[in-house]
Amino acid sequence: MAKPAQGAKYRGSIHDFPDFDPSQDAETLYNAMKGFGSDKEAILELITSRSNRQRQEICQNYKSLYGKDLIADLKYELTGKFERLIVGLMRPPAYGDAKEMKDAISGIGTDEKCLIEILASRTNEQIHQLVAAYKDAYERDLEADVIGDTSGHFRKMLVVLLQGTREEDDVVSEDLVQQDVQDLYEAGELKWGTDEAQFIYILGNRSKQHLRLVFDEYLKTTGKPIEASIRGELSGDFEKLMLAVVKCIRSTPEYFAERLFKAMKGLGTRDNTLIRIMVSRSELDMLDIREIFRTKYEKSLYSMIKNDTSGEYKKALLKLCGGDDDAAGQFFPEAAQVAYQMWELSAVARVELKGTVHPARDFNPDADAKALRKAMKGLGTDEDTIINIITHRSNAQRQQIRQAFKSHFGRDLMADLKSEISGDLARLILGLMMPPAHYEAKQLKKAMEGAGTDEQALIEILATRTNAEIRAINEAYKEDYHKSLEDALSSDTSGHFKRILISLATGNREEGGEDRERAREDAQVAAEILEIADTSSGDKSSLETRFMMILCTRSYQHLRRVFQEFVKMTNYDVEHTIKKEMSGDVRDAFVAIVQSVKNKPLFFADKLYKSMKGAGTDEKTLTRIMVSRSEIDLLNIRREFIEKYDKSLHQAIEGDTSGDFLKALLAICGGED
Repeated sequence: MAKPAQGAKYRGSIHDFPDFDPSQDAETLYNAMKGFGSDKEAILELITSRSNRQRQEICQNYKSLYGKDLIADLKYELTGKFERLIVGLMRPPAYGDAKEMKDAISGIGTDEKCLIEILASRTNEQIHQLVAAYKDAYERDLEADVIGDTSGHFRKMLVVLLQGTREEDDVVSEDLVQQDVQDLYEAGELKWGTDEAQFIYILGNRSKQHLRLVFDEYLKTTGKPIEASIRGELSGDFEKLMLAVVKCIRSTPEYFAERLFKAMKGLGTRDNTLIRIMVSRSELDMLDIREIFRTKYEKSLYSMIKNDTSGEYKKALLKLCGGDDDAAGQFFPEAAQVAYQMWELSAVARVELKGTVHPARDFNPDADAKALRKAMKGLGTDEDTIINIITHRSNAQRQQIRQAFKSHFGRDLMADLKSEISGDLARLILGLMMPPAHYEAKQLKKAMEGAGTDEQALIEILATRTNAEIRAINEAYKEDYHKSLEDALSSDTSGHFKRILISLATGNREEGGEDRERAREDAQVAAEILEIADTSSGDKSSLETRFMMILCTRSYQHLRRVFQEFVKMTNYDVEHTIKKEMSGDVRDAFVAIVQSVKNKPLFFADKLYKSMKGAGTDEKTLTRIMVSRSEIDLLNIRREFIEKYDKSLHQAIEGDTSGDFLKALLAICGGED
């Protein structure tokens, strides 16, 4: 078992069993397998309750007492996935990794994902132990076997990682960081072709601390994360390996949380991956993996395993998981540090927001107006020309085209477009042609008219817009519909939800920095209203009003500090607690505010993903976000999308839409990541 660093807390879910008696355990296992059939419950209960070190002692005692090999007996008595899991737990960690590597290499084809996972995530010491265990178990050289079964730059990087020589010095040279950033930039973005050797040398040898600073500086220097450059410059298994290395440098537990999620999502379960990770991380960082999993995927690892597996196999996996983070009282205090650090990063991060649609160079509104008229004149419509012009002009330029169209032809461009195009394409193109505030006002009006209210659209717009945007929307609403937005919201919503929306619709959010003392007071109010504070300082009605006022009027910077103080005070994450303690539209509105404060581009990436996943497409949400964010932060949204869902927004749109609507959306998307 790998020991935690000096002073570090143990983050595994499996601990040494108190009052451990290896002889007694050996006898219990022997009796469980004696005679006809076996007591699987007794086997799983015992083995998942002992640490790996203790399991090795049980193996030795079993041999001494009965002259038999415990692993061989377990293999004989058990079957299938349950057998693979239990036998995996019985091997020392390095020998477990060696067996996985051997299985990945031998036979027809190579399991590249297994090779990538192990070699990208292990420490120098773990790599050295793996190489020695492989030699001992199979009397073969692991490096030679990897070389014989892989090729190209993928093989070169695997061999570098197999040396286990990553620098471990925490002292970082700023000059070397800048040099590595420049070398990576010149090896990829600035070069015709790619100098893969530079990527291999730097990512394969530099210390984690050094590389984290390199990644930060790379983003500042180039305007794009290192992952985007890797995706653009590399390909195939080599690209996947380098991305895995980057993910493990950033956060090894997050890498494994993502691997576990992908092993269980969709149809079928990748049991080999699930078993390998649950076994190998159970005494290292399972608590961190659990916390990141729950924060990132809005469900606990425990609940996903429970819903995706069955029988003794499920019971054993749940024991290794160690607890359900969605169950009352199961939130473990140490894991709150992960949420705390996320809010700390959120508080100091200064992300430059970038759209995908920019003003066209050499812009000529008269020429564009004439081209659009020609595209709509006579029989048939030239949709390609319409799409090409409108998606490649900024909104300000589109307003000039409207004016030029009226001056030249005495016609309303919007009316002509409405009569020539239809359906999803018409909604998208006409949305792009409207001034932003008038477009948003129309979306709010549509959300409130007719039978039923589209609460999600109201929340999405009002919870995420800046003060200036909200004020412009109010003016546009009054101008277009001769009624105030507040009156419209009052007549169409009710209760606390109405109060939240009206508060957001005033556009009076503070715009200053944080106030630490007030942040602590605000966090206390949040803890009391969410019913996890030790004491209460007021009646519930006044607390609810204060909580709403805090979320709806405090500045984003201040709220980040409030949410961080909330973690420190309660050991809970505020978003998770709101989801758990509240319900309905009020919960959804508060969650949207919190997510927007934490990472607004990620909030929109999630909305886009949900608009396209499963059967059918929510074209209204898809169109609304693509139109409204195209000149603000759609490039940032694209980056968050591929980071979280492991596929690009471009790919998602391609797979879920068609025809001219698809062409226009891809033009706004602005590129493949």
